[in-house]
Amino acid sequence: MKQFIAFVIKEAKHILRDKRTMLILFGMPVVLMLLFGFAITTDVKNVRTVVVTSEMSPRTQQAVERLAQSEYFTITQTVSTPQEAEQLIRSQKADMSLTPCPIPAEAPTRSLSPKGEGGRSLQWQIMVDGSDPNMAQQWTTYAQSILSQPVGDRRYSLPSLFGEGQGVRLLYNPQMKSAYNFVPAIMGMLLMLICAMMTSISIVREKEKGTMEVLLVSPVKPLMVIIAKAVPYLVLAFAILITILLMARFVLGVPLAGSLFWILAVSTLYILLALSLGLLISNVAQTQLVALLLSAMVLLMPVVMLSGMLFPVESMPTILQWISAIVPPRYYIEAMRKLMIMGVGIGEVAREVVVLAGMTVVLLAIALKKFNVRLE
Repeated sequence: MKQFIAFVIKEAKHILRDKRTMLILFGMPVVLMLLFGFAITTDVKNVRTVVVTSEMSPRTQQAVERLAQSEYFTITQTVSTPQEAEQLIRSQKADMSLTPCPIPAEAPTRSLSPKGEGGRSLQWQIMVDGSDPNMAQQWTTYAQSILSQPVGDRRYSLPSLFGEGQGVRLLYNPQMKSAYNFVPAIMGMLLMLICAMMTSISIVREKEKGTMEVLLVSPVKPLMVIIAKAVPYLVLAFAILITILLMARFVLGVPLAGSLFWILAVSTLYILLALSLGLLISNVAQTQLVALLLSAMVLLMPVVMLSGMLFPVESMPTILQWISAIVPPRYYIEAMRKLMIMGVGIGEVAREVVVLAGMTVVLLAIALKKFNVRLE
């Protein structure tokens, strides 16, 4: 046991002495959390809006003021014709334009449509930059919600826009913050990349230096040598996990609605899976460069594209949904979203936990078998 602890301390010292590795291990989570929390966001804010004043009235002016006073839109200027507004959008000087249009007398009118001069009913023509269809749809929905509010309603926050007055309730994420979606995804990506990549590179580095043979002929069993090299990365993964959770809660305002114990328990299972995958990669790769490339190709692209981190799995083509079924981060991200954001119990994520446990057993068995074959 003393020799095992000595191996663990030896590996920990190697990690702590490498300042670049420590910078990557703890700098990457902080940078990614700040980027996805504040810079790379799908939240609607400061949409540059142009208003066409050809059919303006006191009531439509009040509707425009409600739009301007919200945090989502910024009225940049007013123009006289829709053609001028379209030209501003085409020249990238505006994102959206609003044009009040009279409704013919014989046409059915909406009860929330404002009245123009002489009591005529008006409707709003909204023109948006559709180069990004997802954001264009969000801008349109937000603008319609604000403009359709009664004139006397002074509530401009998102819950009031999609609240009881509109017959729609947003559960779990009433402010529609994108951080609620990205934080579990970042956890899945970072824990997989750091644990698998660093473990595989650490073991392959010993092979390149020729010190692995020295370690294997020591009194400690070969399996214990490998476990000793993985233990420091297990501890580091927990430190990174705690860092992410603290930043999510106190910097980005993402709630931890579920049990912290089960969040840590499922994360531990996922970390063990990532370490098993790193051990498997180390058995295949002969150099650190090969291990790095394998980790990047096998882990990075599938994690980003097929795990549901950026795109819903249900929206993917059928063949990609089948491929995503073997991507471990998919199940971890789903479990974390349910535990952290929805606050469900462990029974609601039983399927994800069973799949992760099965993958861990399979990967660990294959990795250990290949490792024993190499020793023989």
